[in-house]
Amino acid sequence: MSCRRNRITSVLFVSLCVGLASTAVAQTRPELRWGGDAEGGEPFVYADPADPSRVIGFEVDIARLLADGLGRTPVFQQVAFVSIDASAQRGDFDIGLSGIEDLPSRAAHVSMTVPYYQFRELLTVRQADAVRFRTLADLHGRRVATLGATLAYELLAKAQVQDGIVPVAYEDDVHPYQDLALGRVDAVLLDQTLAERGVRRNPALANQPQAIATGRYVGILAPANTGLRDRVNALLKQAMRDGRLEAIFRRWKLWNDDQPALYASVLADAPAPAGDAAAAADLSAWQATKRYFPALLRAAGITLVLSCASMAAAVLVGALIASGRVYGSPFLRALLTMYVEVMRGTPLLLQLFVIYFGLAAVVQIPAFLAAMLALALNYAAYESEIYRGALQAVPVGQLEAARTLGLSDRQTLLLVRGPQAFRLALAPMTNDFVALLKDSSLVSVITVVELTKQTSIFAANIGSWVVPGALCAALYLVLSLPLARLARRIERSWSPA
Repeated sequence: MSCRRNRITSVLFVSLCVGLASTAVAQTRPELRWGGDAEGGEPFVYADPADPSRVIGFEVDIARLLADGLGRTPVFQQVAFVSIDASAQRGDFDIGLSGIEDLPSRAAHVSMTVPYYQFRELLTVRQADAVRFRTLADLHGRRVATLGATLAYELLAKAQVQDGIVPVAYEDDVHPYQDLALGRVDAVLLDQTLAERGVRRNPALANQPQAIATGRYVGILAPANTGLRDRVNALLKQAMRDGRLEAIFRRWKLWNDDQPALYASVLADAPAPAGDAAAAADLSAWQATKRYFPALLRAAGITLVLSCASMAAAVLVGALIASGRVYGSPFLRALLTMYVEVMRGTPLLLQLFVIYFGLAAVVQIPAFLAAMLALALNYAAYESEIYRGALQAVPVGQLEAARTLGLSDRQTLLLVRGPQAFRLALAPMTNDFVALLKDSSLVSVITVVELTKQTSIFAANIGSWVVPGALCAALYLVLSLPLARLARRIERSWSPA
């Protein structure tokens, strides 16, 4: 019995040593930090439904394949898709893998691997419109949705000039198809992987069989990281030869007849065909600015109109709320206080989503109107606190004098209390307007292409934020500085002598 117990102890000890040794080896392996956007969803990169703390998808499998070939441990880093190029340039990760397309404009700013998957750009329409809208030329004057910083967006930007199409840029690939089903847009142009998933989720939609264009997925690295890129290229080519890449795409039901031709081309070192956006790679900073500056001016106009309309509504609603909280019944004061706390205590971004997407089943509010409502209702809560404080700051003696003169509460408010409160509230009102001007950048999540969104599209397409960022900052200053000067002039004219 003692010998048997000793043998069991020895086996357990050896097993423990082997386990510890394996763990030590795993811990000494360097990391392969790879960037991707888990919001891209299935089948790219997304949270495992069985364990949301880990990600799965075909890009995850490719990252694991590359990490194993390099003798490293794959470590995922979340990066917003529109920022993935800038993050690669900064060296925030070793390689980016997230359905990244081999745009010629991208090649000028990051180092790209050989392509490992080829896709077709498909036009998705409502089934009732499948006969009318077969090509982009059929959609003259119509709204066509897509994602920013993609081949599809550049195709639509070109079609905007040629065919009068109105591109509508989204932050994700789910809402474009939902809005198409709801009738908010007339078509969606995205790659085949996303288009097929969109139709599966929305049976009222159909994909046109004719491809608008073709593109390829690649990995991206920092421009100077050519050594790692060459090793990754060798691993991808080997995986093409031995069938491991094919196995990954078959596992995710993505393998099709386009891939063998792509692999043959890559293995033969044939140059990839130039896409429709090839000219973008050759643009100088000055040429790119000349091309995009009119769009920035239009976006600045949208920002200004949206901000002015929202602020005017916020001032009106805020004044009513403040008056109700000062002069109203206890029930009305409690109701208005609850409104103020809810609007100030929840994010503006959430309010935008609720008004535009959440209410879509009940009422379909146009994107611009929804943006204005959300900004106005949110800022009305802040304005009401400014006005309430200003009203209560008027000396009590003046209010008593007004009552002695026989003025009603309404007359006292309009003739005595209101004008003085306005003078006190003017400076914080100006600050709020400037803040609203900047917060209007959030409305891009509901497809309103304002100044910041247009700037991000500009930056993504040329691969740099230096010129677009400087132009954007200058335009915001042009919009806000005159307002500040006007407010100071009014404040001086209202100041007591």
